[in-house]
Amino acid sequence: MSDSQENDKNIEIWKIKKLIKALEAARGNGTSMISLIIPPGDQIARVTKMLAEEYGTASNIKSRVNRQSVLGAITSAQQRLKLYNKVPVNGLVLYTGTIVTDDGKEKKVTFDFMPFKPINASLYLCDNKFHTEPLTQLLESDEKFGFIVMDGNGTLFGTLSGNTREVLHKFTVDLPKKHGRGGQSALRFARLRMEKRHNYVRKTAELATQFYINPATSQPNVSGLILAGSADFKTELSQSDMFDPRLQAKILNVVDVSYGGENGFNQAIELSAEILSNVKFIQEKRLIGKFFEEISQDTGKYVFGVDDTIKGLEMGAVETLIVWENLDINRFLFKNSVTNEIVIKYFNKEQENDQSNFKDAETAAELEVQDKMPLLEWFANEYRNFGCSLEFVTNRSQEGSQFCRGFGGIGGILRYQVDIRSFDEPDDDAEFFEDSD
Repeated sequence: MSDSQENDKNIEIWKIKKLIKALEAARGNGTSMISLIIPPGDQIARVTKMLAEEYGTASNIKSRVNRQSVLGAITSAQQRLKLYNKVPVNGLVLYTGTIVTDDGKEKKVTFDFMPFKPINASLYLCDNKFHTEPLTQLLESDEKFGFIVMDGNGTLFGTLSGNTREVLHKFTVDLPKKHGRGGQSALRFARLRMEKRHNYVRKTAELATQFYINPATSQPNVSGLILAGSADFKTELSQSDMFDPRLQAKILNVVDVSYGGENGFNQAIELSAEILSNVKFIQEKRLIGKFFEEISQDTGKYVFGVDDTIKGLEMGAVETLIVWENLDINRFLFKNSVTNEIVIKYFNKEQENDQSNFKDAETAAELEVQDKMPLLEWFANEYRNFGCSLEFVTNRSQEGSQFCRGFGGIGGILRYQVDIRSFDEPDDDAEFFEDSD
């Protein structure tokens, strides 16, 4: 998978997480909220027919208020389905109904989208809340990991993706034991034995390249490699010059297993479970570590804080934009009521509550809000226009926590050295940013 595809996937995952959070928080009166998930290959006509039958059943609900809200939700679902001729390739997710807002008012909402990967679930529920359980399967990692299980009897090549394991190839080998049966000199026997071992390691290394390197891109087709075995062959392979350096860089773990073959494969999966689940965690630590390295070496190839990061983006200098996935800052588009100029400002919750921030510092003119949008959402929509990649990080690792607390959860690694301060304009505004925790 290319870096840009990986980036797109991470952003889709962030959007799904955000949507799940919003859907789980929504509550309605009575059973007026419909959760509808149509898997790939299903028919819109079948779902439309099912909704028509549900409409007929719901017409018999005794409570007038409840009946009207349920019929209204079913009608909304029917109207939205009319926009689709057929079920999209990855399936269709639809949530619609009347929710109660924080100030007690009722509001009709509809979310419909095609997931970024196939959703193998079928669901229709009418309740006082949205059911998001099937969406969580979209967040499960579908990364593929390679396994090489190598011992004195042979080698097995396999992959693991989610819960699906696959044996790609296995072969047996007949290696001489340490002691000969006589008739050969000890030196000659030792030389033949070492030669056969060497050939065995070479064959395994060549097959590893064949199975785990994509010939079209010349890049590994797995996110990581686990080497397993009961003898020291696995270590020999990992350190061998014959083993492809592109695969060497992907080794996540070298484990001792009691068996070879498929039993060894299963045991290697069990022993590596924690490392595999931490791959994202490790990537995050590495990314933030690189950011901290630029700062500690004072290379000038870094920015942090909303103000400086936005300046770096506008200059096209940011190569990697790093933001905390729960960053709670909004981007405001204002119009100056006197000069009609458009002004953009970034506020956290505390600053939003301070009315003085909604006035022009020089003229004290009122600033009229034209648009308000979470900064994270704006980044997700616009990052491509700035020619950078966008990485969402958590505060679960020590490095992530330090990034959120010490740098406000937003920063970037630059393509070249820039002195952002030299681009500063006199600004009377207070710091845009306080501790994000």
